[in-house]
Amino acid sequence: MIIGCFALIEPFSPLDRQFAAIKELGFSYADLTDSHDGATLGTEFGFSATASLSSHPGKIRRMVEANGLTLTAVCAHANLLDPPSPDRYQSHQIIAAIRLAHHLGVKQVVTTEGDPKTDFGHALTPEQRRFAVVEKLQAPLEWAVELGIELLLEPHGILTDSVDEMANLLDALGHEDTVGVNLDTGNAWLGGSNPLDFVSRFGPRIRHVHWKDLGADWAPKRGTQYGCGMGNIALGDGVVGVRAVCDALLAQGFDGATTLEVAGADAVRTSADRLRAWSEGRSA
Repeated sequence: MIIGCFALIEPFSPLDRQFAAIKELGFSYADLTDSHDGATLGTEFGFSATASLSSHPGKIRRMVEANGLTLTAVCAHANLLDPPSPDRYQSHQIIAAIRLAHHLGVKQVVTTEGDPKTDFGHALTPEQRRFAVVEKLQAPLEWAVELGIELLLEPHGILTDSVDEMANLLDALGHEDTVGVNLDTGNAWLGGSNPLDFVSRFGPRIRHVHWKDLGADWAPKRGTQYGCGMGNIALGDGVVGVRAVCDALLAQGFDGATTLEVAGADAVRTSADRLRAWSEGRSA
């Protein structure tokens, strides 16, 4: 099992500093975490860790290689339940992320439906939600098939946080060799599911993992909040049951890439140490 780190380690720092911080923490793998169309002032002036989907891939590749890292995934978390709009991250941006991943030699792009922000999105029926997501992923899926990229759905919304609804989406999208699951342990739990049920239901279709644990103070939000960016505690210190998830994945033969979504250097190091120990069947 590969253990990498989210490229959002230090607030208000540029992307190359995020990669350097990941290496300083002892990691060799990372996700390309945040991305955008065109240019942003924050990126230009060095206080944002986002990558432009329009970037020449060599620019990003040089930053990664200079810090001795390997990228395992490009994140392209989207809003697929609201109507298309120029200011929404949807199909066009996911396609751009797939193309960028291809040029970077990265084989996995992670996306999700996200939370609706409009009255229209909130008013959709369950059937309409499924149609909206499947429809907006059709063109990205064609690009993923063409370029040999795995398009992975992450629990991070009212559909994908449900095991049954995730299964409905996977069935509707088809292309089992291309479409899979990026299991986010904290998001699945926060959305009201048991991450272990994702492992038992989807097995080999889980191709990547985002690790985070959540404390008991998150319990009142469970089933009402769909996804959160980072956990602020070490893996194993919360209520998600990540040790059992790790054991279940290993029992299924999982040996893919995983990423820590953990805030704080000490919590990151402890989480990595525990994952390595659990992978070897030891306590930590």
